[in-house]
Amino acid sequence: MLPKDRINHLRGLEDMLSYTFNDIALLHNALTHKSFANENQELEYDDNERLEFLGDAVLGLCVSDLLMKQYPDYPEGRLSKLRASVVNEQPLVKLAEKFRISNFILVGKGEEASGGRYKPSIMANTVEAIIAAIYLDGGYGTVLSFIKTVFRPLIDEWIEEPVYYDYKTAVQEYSQSRHKVIPRYTLIHEYGPDHDKIFQARLTITNVVMTTGIGRSKKEAEQEAARKALEELARSEERDVKETD
Repeated sequence: MLPKDRINHLRGLEDMLSYTFNDIALLHNALTHKSFANENQELEYDDNERLEFLGDAVLGLCVSDLLMKQYPDYPEGRLSKLRASVVNEQPLVKLAEKFRISNFILVGKGEEASGGRYKPSIMANTVEAIIAAIYLDGGYGTVLSFIKTVFRPLIDEWIEEPVYYDYKTAVQEYSQSRHKVIPRYTLIHEYGPDHDKIFQARLTITNVVMTTGIGRSKKEAEQEAARKALEELARSEERDVKETD
C-alpha cells in the first residue's frame, strides 16, 4: 500500500498526463529508479526497468501505427527515419520536462547527489516506463490515444526537418547496400558506478570498418560509433575518388 502523501503527489502527475490510473501503483512503479529500489529494499518497491523495456516496444508500435495512418504514401524507408527522429532520447526528455517528471522520480541518495533525476537518460527511460504503465492499466487503445496526443505535435514539428539524425539506420542502409551485411555492435566496456555508468561500444562492418563510441547508455554509445563509421566511410570514398582521377 502506497503512503497517502505519495498517492496525493502522483495525482498531480495524473492531472498533467490527462490520465487517471485504475491502479496508481503502476505509475509509482514507473517512477521508481533502480537506485532507489536498491537502497530501500525493505520497502519492496520494484524498479522501473522492466516497464522501460515494455514501454520502448509499445512506443515504437504506437508511433509506427500513427505514421502509417498519417502518411499513407510514404515508403518504408522514410517512415523508419521519421520514427527514429521521434522515438529517441531527445523528444522523450522534452516530454519529461513538459510533465515535470523529475519532480516525481524516486532515486537513491547517490543518484540524487549526482543530479540523477535530471539526467536525460533517466528522464527518457522514465517516460517509456510511464507509457508501459498506461498500456498495462488501460490497454492498447488507451495508450495509443495518449501517445497520439503527446507525440503528434512532435511529428508535425519534425516532419520536414528532424532534429535527430539516426546514424545507426544510415550505417545499416549503407552496409546493406554496399556489403550486403548488417553492422555488428559489441559492448566492450562499462565504466563507473551503477548510478553513473559510461558505456563503450564497437561497430564492425565485414571486419573492415571498426569504430568505437562512448555514451551514457548503450544506445548512445552505439549511435556515436555509427557516427564515426559514417565519417570514416565518407573519407574512404573521397580517397577512392582521388585515386581514380
